[in-house]
Amino acid sequence: MRKGLLLTTASMALLTTLTACGNSSSDSASSGSDGTKAKIGVILPDSRSSARWETADRPFLTKAFKAAGVDYDIQNAQGDKQAFQTIADQMISSGVNVLVIVNLDSGTGKAVLDKAKSQGVATIDYDRLTLGGSAQYYVSFDNTAVGKLQGEGLAKCLADGKAKKPVIAELNGSPTDNNATLFAQGYNSVLDPKYASGQYTKGPNQSVPDWDNAQAGTIFEQMLTSQPKIGGVLAANDGLGNAAIAVLRKNHRNGQVPVTGQDATVQGLQNILAGDQCMTVYKAVKKEADATSELAIALAKGQKGKTDSSVQDPEGKREVPSVLLTPVAIYKDNVKDVVNDGFVTKADLCAGKYADLCTRSGIQ
Repeated sequence: MRKGLLLTTASMALLTTLTACGNSSSDSASSGSDGTKAKIGVILPDSRSSARWETADRPFLTKAFKAAGVDYDIQNAQGDKQAFQTIADQMISSGVNVLVIVNLDSGTGKAVLDKAKSQGVATIDYDRLTLGGSAQYYVSFDNTAVGKLQGEGLAKCLADGKAKKPVIAELNGSPTDNNATLFAQGYNSVLDPKYASGQYTKGPNQSVPDWDNAQAGTIFEQMLTSQPKIGGVLAANDGLGNAAIAVLRKNHRNGQVPVTGQDATVQGLQNILAGDQCMTVYKAVKKEADATSELAIALAKGQKGKTDSSVQDPEGKREVPSVLLTPVAIYKDNVKDVVNDGFVTKADLCAGKYADLCTRSGIQ
């Protein structure tokens, strides 16, 4: 056993299970500038909060690493903080010289990043910035812009209706995810002036722990019970939006109350086609994965990473070199753009009862 890998019997059992959930390659001849083998580790957060991590991020990253001929190991912590740290320990001990993480929270993420740094491993925050962390780079979308698109989207959908001073419920993302904070900053920059002017009525507002869709359903049901006249729902992603839609459907109000989303998941897009969801935000994950893999591959080979901007870490009080990408708002009339971009397939989106809806929306 390599020095520094101190695992209990229980941890070893956990590690065996986790390894089975990952994928790796050892067919690489690439080496860093110092002759060490180039190897990249990636830790994804879960597969419950959003389908994207397994259906999009993993295959895009895998394809890029294989094309570059670098060794890699991609694993998913499945929402388990202990598992996250155990995977990181295993990857560091196995010789990765670059570690890419999507943190579960900033505390866990910081511990992992600091350990990697102490072992001379280059680090990248992927999609979520670890507050107070030590990642050398950050790759994501402009998350305040994502939230602004959501706020503008809800306003657009409400303008199409007849509701006067609609009560707006806000289902925010996880309080431990810095992205959720940025999304809220974005959509509240649109909604707060409308509350202040009396155009909208500020309704229940709650964060959903761990982006958990089941909890979101319970929370929204309580919101609707306490405020039956909810006229719009700012849901921070498609999973939370679908949870709200399920409750609205049970109350025969789906399609009557605009609901936002994010991630352009198959489910979210189907809800848009059906008229149950107002809009979503498309973040071209391939662009994010490609930018991350390009940066990680360069670092693994001992080269300098290239970035185009930086973000402020308010807790660490430092500027983090970053690559920030541009999100796109998706409504019923441009759902086809997500299909044309290859992010979702027509076969998945247009299955069963959605086939006719796809045809009507020009999805070929």
